[in-house]
Amino acid sequence: MNIPSFFAMSRPEVAVGIAADRVMAIRVARGGGVPTVTAHGSEPLPAGAVAPALNAANIADPAAVAGALRRLFDRIGHRPTRVALAVPDTIGKVSLLRFEHVPAQASDLDQMIRFQVRKAAPFRIEDAQIAYGPGAALNGGGREFVVVVTRRDVVREYESACEAAGAQAGLVDLSSLNVITAALGGRERPTGDWLLVHVTSQYATMAILRGGDLLFYRSRGEDAEGDLAGLVHQTAMYYEDRLGGTGFSRVVLVGATAAYAGMESGDWLRRNLADRLRSEVQMLRPDGVQFGDRIGIDQALFDLYSPLIGLLQR
Repeated sequence: MNIPSFFAMSRPEVAVGIAADRVMAIRVARGGGVPTVTAHGSEPLPAGAVAPALNAANIADPAAVAGALRRLFDRIGHRPTRVALAVPDTIGKVSLLRFEHVPAQASDLDQMIRFQVRKAAPFRIEDAQIAYGPGAALNGGGREFVVVVTRRDVVREYESACEAAGAQAGLVDLSSLNVITAALGGRERPTGDWLLVHVTSQYATMAILRGGDLLFYRSRGEDAEGDLAGLVHQTAMYYEDRLGGTGFSRVVLVGATAAYAGMESGDWLRRNLADRLRSEVQMLRPDGVQFGDRIGIDQALFDLYSPLIGLLQR
């Protein structure tokens, strides 16, 4: 899958995540063919310091976020000047736009995408940050595009927090899009139609892919009606009824152990989803990176760092 990026640069060695309750970071060494995680850590944030939202200010206490990032950089033993940054899914709107004919000129494609996005954006298109990448090819030469829209000033809040801690965020992406990258970057790349369920304490995101092509994306905040299992069941019904799905080759659950405080609760959710979907549900173990000899990683940490691992596999 070609993941849209708000901004891009050469590959950094540190990835940072900013969430409502904490900041996270991992550091990798790239000496060989597979990146090796050499350090990781997280720092809690005061309640209310970050309130991820699509159409409102997000960072109420920039000093607290910057201070947590500086402490985090000290913990991983490195003060980076450049980082890749994962931001909450709920600050962006992800759409799949289908074009039967794709213009040859990039500027014409950009105008077509902006025209389509303008219809659904909950804010002025002039205030939007738009990123897009090619999705599934269509019969006859057309193509879908994965489009991410955010408010430019909201993205800037997260960048500014990193800058206040001494680091430029040159690659910025939504967390779940990079969880997809982590899943696709492993030794057992998913094939056929598969479902990703990424849960955090603030939101849940569901994505259906065919191999590496995104077919469906849905993100819901913690205030959404219905429980997670019910939302996943609705997604599976949409897959069967609207996408002509015949069954998932794999269901991948990410974040449950971290979001629900422990392996036992994570396993309970996995079993619950397996019963609803009548399919095996696997926890993600990102194996597209290695871990240093003294790096201890359990499932909760895999859940926490999967978006950052995906960022550094880009």
